Amino acid sequence: MLKEKHTHIRWISAAASAAALALLAACGGGGSGNGSNSTAGSTPASGTTPASGTTPASGTTPASDTTPTNTSPTLAAATAVVDGTTIGTAQWSDGSTSSGGTGQAVNGLNCTVAGAKYSYAHLSIYQDGKQLALPANIGTVVPSMARQTGCVYPVHTVDASGKVRMDVTSNGSYTLGQFFAVWGQPLSTTNVAGLTGNVTAWVNTGGALQQYSGDLASLSLTQHGEVTLVVGTPPAQVATYTWTDPPPFTSTVSTLSFGGLLGTLYFPDGSTGTGSTGATVDGVVCAPGMAETFHVHSHVAIFKDGQWLAFPKNVGITSGCNYELHTHDNTGIIHIETPNVKPFTLGQVFDIWGVPLSSTNVAGITGNVVVYINDNGDVRRYTGDPRNIPLTSLRDITFQIGTPITTLPTYSWYEPQ
Repeated sequence: MLKEKHTHIRWISAAASAAALALLAACGGGGSGNGSNSTAGSTPASGTTPASGTTPASGTTPASDTTPTNTSPTLAAATAVVDGTTIGTAQWSDGSTSSGGTGQAVNGLNCTVAGAKYSYAHLSIYQDGKQLALPANIGTVVPSMARQTGCVYPVHTVDASGKVRMDVTSNGSYTLGQFFAVWGQPLSTTNVAGLTGNVTAWVNTGGALQQYSGDLASLSLTQHGEVTLVVGTPPAQVATYTWTDPPPFTSTVSTLSFGGLLGTLYFPDGSTGTGSTGATVDGVVCAPGMAETFHVHSHVAIFKDGQWLAFPKNVGITSGCNYELHTHDNTGIIHIETPNVKPFTLGQVFDIWGVPLSSTNVAGITGNVVVYINDNGDVRRYTGDPRNIPLTSLRDITFQIGTPITTLPTYSWYEPQ
């Protein structure tokens, strides 16, 4: 049974906000530039090294030392994308390499529980004109018995969209070199993540594409800024983006208290007739007096046309045993209690409950389903199969069915550790 030990208060700000650092000032993750080159005599943002003095491509003649060569790419019209989108062709495996961030301190960055406020920069990598997808889960370390909450580095990825998520809770600043150190990949003027050749770097400064010729490792990652690394032949155009961000967090805190209720009672308590009755479900075991050596919480909220529907209590609890995944109340907290570290997914919870879960059906409620994942302030839209969402400590999973919600809930958590 649950051993409550303390309350972890988590205030989430309405939106990640900070003044853009001087290198990049892109708006909304991308500028409104449409095929514009950087021009001779333009003044680079403070902290950047202009491309003057670079050797022009063979056969071209620069108009002046600060005029880009005729082979310089232009800035494409902005493409609208949402979190979860894969941008580019797969090239690397997901996650950090064995020489990157696996939990230890890396280049001055510690791996900890996610912070309370996040922003992002964007990184594009091209090889001979082809855009390659930045891998998901760089800088994300899965839970272990010793670190049951898992951890993330202050710069990390969660999908293959190219977004580099940055913890700005303490107004921290980060560099491209730190991100590559967390990734565990090389970064130089001749090698980008194992791709070798002549490397050029470009930054989008408010819709004007500008070549960067300083130390790549020192290039600042700024909020909503875009960095493009080109290996070999440059593309004709460099992509830029506008992002559909999740709704802001509400300033009203919902308390996740044991035995509490959040939302309107809607579903009958307990598992349904087609759900769990004591037999193993999807590999999830039900046993009396099960050891709770590994014990963390996730959370689920379901909104139908703006109305919060309370998650039922006693899902996964029978008269003779408790499942490793279960609920005790109507707060939406999913208790993960098991003798050993095991990966669990949201689909297993719904199978124990005995109700459907898909991109069009949540517990029998059908319609346009949008899913948001929030890891203690690191929030994004999820576009995959909701059954596959991993359950991890302090993870909020919010379903929006029908009418869009205007804010995401903010919670005051309790944790047993």
